[in-house]
Amino acid sequence: MTFFRKNRCIMPSQLPAIVPKHIGFIMDGNRRWARTRNLPVIEGHRKGYETVDQVSTWCFERGIDMITLYAFSTENWQRSKQEVRDLFEFVKWVLTMDMKRFNEKGARLMVIGQLKTLSQLLQHKIRRAMELTRKNKKGVITIALNYGGREEIMEAVRQMIRQKVKASDVNEETIAKNLYTKGMSDPDLIIRTGGVQRLSNFLTWQSTYSELYFAKVLWPDFSEKDLDNALEDYANRKRNFGK
Repeated sequence: MTFFRKNRCIMPSQLPAIVPKHIGFIMDGNRRWARTRNLPVIEGHRKGYETVDQVSTWCFERGIDMITLYAFSTENWQRSKQEVRDLFEFVKWVLTMDMKRFNEKGARLMVIGQLKTLSQLLQHKIRRAMELTRKNKKGVITIALNYGGREEIMEAVRQMIRQKVKASDVNEETIAKNLYTKGMSDPDLIIRTGGVQRLSNFLTWQSTYSELYFAKVLWPDFSEKDLDNALEDYANRKRNFGK
């Protein structure tokens, strides 16, 4: 099989021998990208979404089955009301107007996080978008929206209490079944752009054995070469999971 991107051809022999099945992306740098260009912050988020579209295609071409994108954290509510309002209006636009692109890509859309605290309209759009892409098989794009890793674990505990799970029955499997990501594999690799080296409450439970890769480039400028550099670095690591 040969993959084509614009004017370049990717042969299987050029791909890393070991490719992660699931990558988590912490998309840092949208605001800085906009501010250095004297643009409104929302323009950085729009440009960042263009990068999401490109990166998801590159990942699926390389045999990566799933990507999870940290779009909005529970801490991001502390940002200006204008930025939050603009960002969620843009999210609504994507969920309404851009589902054709997801279907053309063959991507299934999933959304995780504290969704019940979002507006009823946004919850409806999320459910509808997930249903419209439910049968797509090329890959899975998961959006972490209003997401916090610690809150996810606390909610899992609350659910187990409501289910009256016995203390003796609590194990990793029991907890995993009550997380937002139930049924999903843990990320093999987490890539953070923007030069910051921390996970910022992203997939706290699931990232225990994830390989971490930090890139200085701002997310809107993240390129195909940047992705390949991360994949090459990942392929050269030895993962023994404590053995």
